[in-house]
Amino acid sequence: MSPVHPVQDSVEISPRFRQSIQDRITRLEQDAECDEAQAARLDNDDHIRRQMLLVAVQRAEALRMRLFLHHARNRADRPLISL
Repeated sequence: MSPVHPVQDSVEISPRFRQSIQDRITRLEQDAECDEAQAARLDNDDHIRRQMLLVAVQRAEALRMRLFLHHARNRADRPLISL
């Protein structure tokens, strides 16, 4: 019996959408760095744990988006139809 491999359908996205996702990745990574620095100022162990959970979620989302962009293709510009 041969192993089952999921089909990797690539997605086509516009350059504008790609840039929007890249901007979001940048914000998530900057927010994660800031939130991690804030955790050093907290005293309560539960607050620190929740802050670090927030950082982990932000970094995981940024990674998920990077992987999406890695597998996505740029949509070719379609010619304009003259009227």
